[in-house]
Amino acid sequence: MSDPDPDQSIAPPEVRPGRKYPAGAIILLAVAATAMWGASRLTWVTVSSTDGLTEPRTDELNGGVWFGALTPLALVLLAAIAAVLATRGWLRRMVGVLIGLVAAVTAVPAFALLTGSGATDTRAATLAELPGRATVTEVVTAPFPAWLTLAAAVAAFIAAVLLARMPADTARLSGKYDNPVFRRAAATEQVTKQRADTADAPANKLSERVLWDALDAGTDPTEDIAEPGAAAGDAGADERGRNAR
Repeated sequence: MSDPDPDQSIAPPEVRPGRKYPAGAIILLAVAATAMWGASRLTWVTVSSTDGLTEPRTDELNGGVWFGALTPLALVLLAAIAAVLATRGWLRRMVGVLIGLVAAVTAVPAFALLTGSGATDTRAATLAELPGRATVTEVVTAPFPAWLTLAAAVAAFIAAVLLARMPADTARLSGKYDNPVFRRAAATEQVTKQRADTADAPANKLSERVLWDALDAGTDPTEDIAEPGAAAGDAGADERGRNAR
């Protein structure tokens, strides 16, 4: 009897036949996070002001200032990629729902800026940290960062829809056998099964990795395991002894 492949005795393949990674959703999340981070570095609003005592002042407010949550939300989307890879089933659908909420929150300030309802003199003066005596003379908005943010929100929303409708049997990045705890438990189970099989059939040899995992779990792979040939020899010796008597 040929020995089983050690790699196959350790763990099954990470991706089972017929399962696929949610590549489309992952790409959309990466694009959305990158777009949001880029928008946070661009100038959204330019504020011109004067206080009557000094030269007129101009302040450029980037996305990180005008929409303070933009960078943290981009990081949330990056973390969501890891969560998508590590989950499946209803947990992955829940991640999709959370991503949808992030997309909605991201779209609100960009839409408000494009419609003209978000760039007020009071808000611009507050974010520019103008002195109390200063007067805002002009507020100029830049549409491109807002459109870029909206595009990121749309990409994140599409990714959320894809994840929410993802079949339960899609693959995840690492299976339970990659976890040392589960791997040791599986090794102990294989050792126990081998002990039960040695009485009726020749035992399959365990791989070196399984033996080490079993030792790590506190199970001695050599305990109570007898080679079939040795057991047969002992039985024959006992029989010959009885015949001699």
